[in-house]
Amino acid sequence: MQSFTLTPEQRAFLPSDSDVAFYEANGYYISREGLIPESLLNSTYDAIQRFWDGEVDHVLPLDTGFVNWKKGDGDGQRINEFLSLQKKEVIELAVYPLIGAIAARLMHSKVIRLLDDQLFYKPSGSSNAPSVGTGWHTDHSYWGTCSSDKLITAWVPFHNLHQNRSPLAVMPGSHRWKDMEHFRFFNNQNFDEMEERLRIQGHEVNVVPLTMKRGQCSFHHCWLVHGSYPNTSGEPRLSYAAHYQDGDNHYRPMLDPQGRKVEMFDEKLCCKLPNGDPDFSDPTVFPTAWAE
Repeated sequence: MQSFTLTPEQRAFLPSDSDVAFYEANGYYISREGLIPESLLNSTYDAIQRFWDGEVDHVLPLDTGFVNWKKGDGDGQRINEFLSLQKKEVIELAVYPLIGAIAARLMHSKVIRLLDDQLFYKPSGSSNAPSVGTGWHTDHSYWGTCSSDKLITAWVPFHNLHQNRSPLAVMPGSHRWKDMEHFRFFNNQNFDEMEERLRIQGHEVNVVPLTMKRGQCSFHHCWLVHGSYPNTSGEPRLSYAAHYQDGDNHYRPMLDPQGRKVEMFDEKLCCKLPNGDPDFSDPTVFPTAWAE
């Protein structure tokens, strides 16, 4: 297995024991400023623009079943999934060792592999075309066939994010709430209704916007309730989410509330184990971001 090292300057960005304790209590952590080099952000941003122009380095074996905005799909919100498998510059951000090392410390895991990734472009709203938000949800609700409860997401903005530019918003401590296995409301724009629903269920709803500067990165737990309100800043918002699994994560069969088999699109991309289960350690689909 590939070995990973950090420079002394990079090691200074690793979470302290108190940072890890904060993450465990609240379900999220925001890095110090300057975590991600300007050159890496610039190369990734340029690759994204070329991708939207139709340039790909690798073609996925399937072209349907996942979200992949392309020209002609409209001027609203853009979402591109598995971008790291299609553009080589994006994988460099997804497996940037310092991000992987921080995830490893927060997850208490020696091996970190990529699970999935998504790009989000959200234009600023206007009276004629209001911006959309991202409804309250938990990530693990969409990854039901993952055995691990430690999965984590690194969320990277490509510019400074103030409160009106649609930063990620989280509900601290919600990663410890019970019975959230099917909390999938990514497209539900009625934030007040969903927040009231959670209160009725007995949860203490406290929303914290994660305002950040370019070069910072936030990390959130797979069971943390999160979303983002509409962008009203007058400028577009571009962000990238890399989702990571720990080395012990593996496939487990699961049924939804209607008794149907749950399946992630990732399962269609990776190799199969001898017993026929998807191999969540397949390095061509789930490259390693950190290993000790």
